[in-house]
Amino acid sequence: MNSIGVILGITLMYSAPLVFAAMGGVISEKAGVINIGIEGMMTFGAFTGAATGYYLDNPWIGFLCAALAGGAISILHAVACVNFHANQTISGVALNLIGTGASLYLARILFDGATQTLPLKKKLPKLVSNADGTISLDSTAAIAFILVVLLWLYLYRTKGGLRLMAAGEHPEAVDSLGISVEKIRFCAVIASGILAGAGGAAMSLAVVSSFSQTVISGHGYIALAAVIFGRWNPASVALACLLFGFSQSLVVFLGNGTITIPSQVLAMLPYVVTIIVLIVMHGETRAPKASGVPYEK
Repeated sequence: MNSIGVILGITLMYSAPLVFAAMGGVISEKAGVINIGIEGMMTFGAFTGAATGYYLDNPWIGFLCAALAGGAISILHAVACVNFHANQTISGVALNLIGTGASLYLARILFDGATQTLPLKKKLPKLVSNADGTISLDSTAAIAFILVVLLWLYLYRTKGGLRLMAAGEHPEAVDSLGISVEKIRFCAVIASGILAGAGGAAMSLAVVSSFSQTVISGHGYIALAAVIFGRWNPASVALACLLFGFSQSLVVFLGNGTITIPSQVLAMLPYVVTIIVLIVMHGETRAPKASGVPYEK
């Protein structure tokens, strides 16, 4: 029973960054803009959150600044794809390089390669944690899954959400009503960046308490896989994030010596699960009809 509690706690902890980033991916792609740049946004947010939390001695301010940093860097993607109708895939790849490169450059200048490991009291707090550590719930996990509910309600129960989804399915119809498709898509990309930045901070301020070049290490791409696996529905995407979080929890749990498995094999597990899921889901998903297609009047 203790082992189940440990695995559950670790699953929720590692799922939270993915949920934040994946919800950002849902918003952007529902509006019609593919955001492959989530990896770079998460990395930039992870650095900003760790650095700000370290200097200001407050992880919550670091978390907020990370979200703002993700939103700021996403402006590049929004301007390129929405205003100038650039190829969204190429823009996203470029943003990954920019976000990661800028983060590592600033970390090298400010911290000689990595932010200092934050003392335990400066981590984002746990809402639930018993004495032996077998049951825990990170505050980031609670916020992430509340976000899932709010996003689902927004998309399917509000006029603004329906307009956002229409911009990704039938932008011509939206435009014919006098509603700006460009404005909806621009705001959606910014929101995507904010959530991706928050996801990066959830990793650097709640999971590892520091920043390094491997702190994100593909989590942005796993979040995108979760978006596809969950068929762009916030609830289903969150379940996909839990699956990937569970695979990561097995890496941590088994790596503690429970079963003798080479560390290299364990490190591959989350990515192998991602590939298997994408293979299984091949041909069974349909992205928003206008996703990835620049809109011109």
